[in-house]
Amino acid sequence: MKIAFFDTKSYDRDTFDRVNKDFGFDIQYFKERLSMNTVSLTNGMDAVCIFVNAECDARVIERMSQYGVKLVALRCAGFNNVDINAAKQHGIRVVRVPAYSPHAVAEYAVTLMMALNRKVYRSVYRTREGNFKLNGLLGFDMYGKTAGLIGMGRIAKELIKILHGFGMNILAYDLYPDKAFAEQYGVKLVTLDELYEGSDIISLHCPLTDDTKFIINNDSITKMKYGVMIINTGRGKLIKTEDLIDGLRSHQISAAGLDVYEEEANYFYEDRSDKMIDDDKLALLLMMPNVIVTSHQAFFTREATYNIAVTTLQNIRDFEDDKELVNEVK
Repeated sequence: MKIAFFDTKSYDRDTFDRVNKDFGFDIQYFKERLSMNTVSLTNGMDAVCIFVNAECDARVIERMSQYGVKLVALRCAGFNNVDINAAKQHGIRVVRVPAYSPHAVAEYAVTLMMALNRKVYRSVYRTREGNFKLNGLLGFDMYGKTAGLIGMGRIAKELIKILHGFGMNILAYDLYPDKAFAEQYGVKLVTLDELYEGSDIISLHCPLTDDTKFIINNDSITKMKYGVMIINTGRGKLIKTEDLIDGLRSHQISAAGLDVYEEEANYFYEDRSDKMIDDDKLALLLMMPNVIVTSHQAFFTREATYNIAVTTLQNIRDFEDDKELVNEVK
């Protein structure tokens, strides 16, 4: 099979080339993201492999169908950027990587919590300049505090195990909660409003859908405990950025750890260090001393990237062999 890989970096090529030795696919790598401007690169391809910021809408899918593409393979868990109905209409099947390393993302969420709470990044900047004062670096014990998790899938469950070890109280909201797991780790299943009202830290672990888009907004922020910390390692559009900024300005939100951003596509995974950031909201967040913004890297461990490559290529092999697609997006 001929596969077009979009939005690839050197680390993608290194990992996929190593794993592809066991599969033998004809892979063509492109630095560009999939969009209407680049869809012509799929001409003559059997499958395309895309990442989180690809624009795989109805127009792109229709054009790919005309070019002979039969499969879209996401090398990530989320599929909000793919028009699934359009793909079905044009006979293109869609597969994903539902679990590559829930440990990686869960551990990173804790990293953001701890760095914000204990002002690690501010302390590092200070000590490098010879300032060893403690003023402004006061944190709090995680022990005994309450964490609220929106979503209780694989990643959230790993995070729950870690936070349970810290001695934290844990609230969770999920449409289809695993009650046995919740009971095992002392998780209290609550409504969203109860989670907002009772959490010292809120961490987002739900998929981006029409129902969850901008789930963090002015209305929800006003229901939160004063001084709440918000962590987002999911999708940027779970948070309405301007409302988050308002909450930070009013101190209703004490801190925010963002590994994703509402309009990240033009910035994340690229070196923009020699250019002005012309997104005013992103520029403002980067200036705030109580905000950490990182470049969608929570997944980025050796184990996770290897698992992504293996699962992605196995999904394609199963399609080629006309086997059941266990990771198909229906």
